[in-house]
Amino acid sequence: MYEQIEYAVDDPLATITLNRPQALNAWTMRMGAEVKHAMAQAERDERVVAIILTGAGRGFCAGADLKDLKSMSEGGGASSIPAELAAEPGNPEMGDDFRGTYTYPMSIAKPVIAAINGPIAGMAVPIALACDLRFASDRAVFTTAFSRRGLIAEWGVSWLLDRLVGPAHALDVLLSARKVDAAEAERIGLVNRTLPHDELLPFVRAYAKDLAENCSPSSMATMKRQVYEHLSERLGAAEKDSIRLMLGTFEQPDFREGVMSFLEKRKPAFSRI
Repeated sequence: MYEQIEYAVDDPLATITLNRPQALNAWTMRMGAEVKHAMAQAERDERVVAIILTGAGRGFCAGADLKDLKSMSEGGGASSIPAELAAEPGNPEMGDDFRGTYTYPMSIAKPVIAAINGPIAGMAVPIALACDLRFASDRAVFTTAFSRRGLIAEWGVSWLLDRLVGPAHALDVLLSARKVDAAEAERIGLVNRTLPHDELLPFVRAYAKDLAENCSPSSMATMKRQVYEHLSERLGAAEKDSIRLMLGTFEQPDFREGVMSFLEKRKPAFSRI
């Protein structure tokens, strides 16, 4: 079914690999549909606790495929997507704000981690920013490219980038479309951490496995939703919502398991979702 990505599940992880290395994994409509379908598969699979998104070859993604862009600039239509790739991942209760064309990973109940293994440009930047966590190879280089192509801040990147790095850094990255290396990306908060290239995927897999072994999937799903929904709430409203949710967790099996595993000095056995 998949032609432009690779999808693999190795309990407790699902790995989605953009797989057009000859084109630096340039993004196409087909690739976007395949990634979305694979995300939906991972979301429904109880074996999967966390989802990793990365790229094949020497880079993460060069942004939109230039052939597709040329066709669009000349008035051409988008290529059709096979019906079997239709999918709508994410929690509908989060509403349209977090379930957009490329922001939908924010509404998926499981952690979505971008392992940025090399250059990342254009529309690939907002796609990575819509993941929950970003770890980068020291070979990674970021550029939005939009202003140098006569475009604007696409796919919600103005909202995402501003909240990660603040308006001054966001405007610098967007207006100049300059190249930002991995060290600077970590310094300004664009990525969580930068690692030596050969250590990136082993680190990300170990990080995700630690989540699976020690953290409640239902707790992580709720906290993820809290963080994103509370971005637009006042502090008082966010606190009241957290109290309501906390009282509910006291009645859940994972709360008892978390307490008992700590007292008994063993790893918890939380339920998967």
